[in-house]
Amino acid sequence: MRFGNGQSAPQVPPVMSEEKKQKPQRRLCRVACMQYLYAWSINPPADLSDSLRLFFEGLEEERDFYSFAEELIFGVIENVDTIDSKIKELAKNWDFERIAKIDLAILRMALYELLFRKDIPPVVSINEAIDLSKEYSSQESRRFINGILDKQRGELSRPSRSPSWE
Repeated sequence: MRFGNGQSAPQVPPVMSEEKKQKPQRRLCRVACMQYLYAWSINPPADLSDSLRLFFEGLEEERDFYSFAEELIFGVIENVDTIDSKIKELAKNWDFERIAKIDLAILRMALYELLFRKDIPPVVSINEAIDLSKEYSSQESRRFINGILDKQRGELSRPSRSPSWE
């Protein structure tokens, strides 16, 4: 199609249906990690390996696809005492037991990334956690999660927008 000035109309990419749009792999891994940590916080399994095997069997992709999720899950579980202490420290005037389990799963994962995964820029971890809270939690929770993570970001001794390899 040509406009009156002789220029062609810009090509518009075809609209993709919602089911055909794919989320990036790391986002899907964070969703899987959040889901597992949520279930784990309610009913910790006796056998973590078997529990993870069953969990990953129920997902759409092969288990290898979720290797990043598995790294996060193991990292959070191995460091949960440190992470929970940090949440209690940062959430002043807030009863830890009253934090919604889904919010706790998101916070644990994001704080694990902030504290232990220097290869992930802090702003990425925070933005991903806020996006997850938008999709899986409430407006109020989103502000709470952002406040906690922003306080932690302020305490970090590394750049916010780039990975640190120190």
